[in-house]
Amino acid sequence: MRSYQPDLTPPWPAPEVPAEPDLVVEEAATGFCGAVIRCEKTAQGPTVTLEDRFGKHRVFPMEPRGFLLEGRVVTLVRPSAAAPARPARTASGSLAVPGARARVARAGRIYVEGRHDAELVERVWGDDLRIEGVVVEYLEGIDDLPAIVRDFSPGPDARLGVLVDHLVPGSKESRIAAQVSDSNVLVVGHPYIDVWEAVKPSSVGITAWPRVPRGQDWKTGVCRALSWPENTGAAWQRILSAVHSYRDLEPELLGRVEELIDFVTAPE
Repeated sequence: MRSYQPDLTPPWPAPEVPAEPDLVVEEAATGFCGAVIRCEKTAQGPTVTLEDRFGKHRVFPMEPRGFLLEGRVVTLVRPSAAAPARPARTASGSLAVPGARARVARAGRIYVEGRHDAELVERVWGDDLRIEGVVVEYLEGIDDLPAIVRDFSPGPDARLGVLVDHLVPGSKESRIAAQVSDSNVLVVGHPYIDVWEAVKPSSVGITAWPRVPRGQDWKTGVCRALSWPENTGAAWQRILSAVHSYRDLEPELLGRVEELIDFVTAPE
């Protein structure tokens, strides 16, 4: 009887797909899913850096049949270097600087209230901040701001800018902000209860942000009113994915962030 011989021929070549920025793929071996950040040429061969929805970066070799695109096995290749037809702009609307390296971080900082604020600022102003060497950190609330400012010890060569949610007259936030402002500290804010509201409703696909009764968790109330699952983390990812540039944000936030960047990067 003739014995069975397994087919040991290699699989058919997979389609080649240029690893363009923001292309979302899954690495076949690990299951890591993320958007393409950059491609690099190394001694071991070309690599691609992916960023997942939590902001984590991982570098993978661009091996044949190494990735999944919408469930299909593909081979990522370096995109061809095509000259832009016109000067590109960053998500904030600034003129992009091709090949610019990130500046060494300044002593000055920008603080925002929470992780969502930091992710939104990175989404729109990330390229500008890296060129200027400005680091954004988040506070997890504003209650400890006076102590944080004292520990930071701001000065002419280390200015501190702070972005505050719901900074309106008579609010708790306005009273805390009044305790820390001086010539080397700038506290600005937007009028929204949460930074979610700083994203234009039309960008998210809704007519308006719902009004949530006082005493109810605002984010959970928004999810209920919009008939979204009551998972605020998933809701935020949905909102953040709708932000592609400054055009998706309200002017009340745009102006304040630009003001903070100018303040911490001003010459001594």
